[in-house]
Amino acid sequence: MSKAIIKPPFPYFGGKSSIAPLVWERFGLVRNYVEPFMGSLAVLMQRPQPFEGTETVNDLDGFLANFWRATQHDPEAVAFYADWPVNENDLHARHIWLVGQRESITARLEGDPDWFDAKVAGWWVWGACCWIGSGWCSGNGPWQAVDGQLVHLGDAGRGVNRQLVHLGDAGRGVNRQRGELVAYFAEIAERLRGVRVCCGDWTRVCGPTPTVKQGLTAVFLDPPYADTAERTDDLYANDSGTVAHEVRQWAIDQGSNKQMRIALCGYEGEHVMPDYWDCHEWKAKGGFSSQSKQHDNPNARRERIWFSPHCVKARDLMPLFAEVL
Repeated sequence: MSKAIIKPPFPYFGGKSSIAPLVWERFGLVRNYVEPFMGSLAVLMQRPQPFEGTETVNDLDGFLANFWRATQHDPEAVAFYADWPVNENDLHARHIWLVGQRESITARLEGDPDWFDAKVAGWWVWGACCWIGSGWCSGNGPWQAVDGQLVHLGDAGRGVNRQLVHLGDAGRGVNRQRGELVAYFAEIAERLRGVRVCCGDWTRVCGPTPTVKQGLTAVFLDPPYADTAERTDDLYANDSGTVAHEVRQWAIDQGSNKQMRIALCGYEGEHVMPDYWDCHEWKAKGGFSSQSKQHDNPNARRERIWFSPHCVKARDLMPLFAEVL
């Protein structure tokens, strides 16, 4: 019997919560799971249980990796720092402080497998729940801390953007009482027990050792938008827009391996995949653009997932998952 779904504790642009059940239907009963661009872990959190095997997640963003590692090892401490009311001045002050920690956090995560910072994790997730849109802790902005004051130094240099906190329905911090928050993070920690959390380039977890040498492997690929996706440049895309192209080529190269079941996420027109890959069209939910008067985000209708040839076919879904759900 499957357990209750654990919702991601922070909003994440491009999250795949609504499509995760279909992804697991197409993956089937795999022994090994790899997620090179983990984000909010919405897909991993919805894996049908019980299951056996190995799970490995990774992200280049040290704030993400630190949050999941800290929550995995000390959920109570993370909850302590995340429990704070929405406050615009605190948002700016914590934002600039967090940006100043970015390089050291990533270096320490890479240098010590047991290291994490619960304060950074708690403040980061609190801010992510208060922030509007993209750009949280990106380090791109004209405001910087000088002698204890936030000052505008022009567009050059690493800093932050100033903005009003989110005052809509989602603008209430993590929106849980302290006791509920501790229990919630403890539930996340229990789910992450045994999950290997990595921080670095996506290719580090896509070689033979983390994948097929562990048995039948599912790989969920949700890379930054490519330059062919026609999305805004600042929406968690890399400068050159080439990472998604490299990921696509890796997926095509590995797709013929019977030990691999791969799902590649993207936009209509972003990837040209072989005809023998299945393309699934779907509509994303949420996003701040959906809060407009028209309540219609045209980009939400452009979502696509391509499934490799050895993923479970639609005609086989019900018999396979009758044993699990």
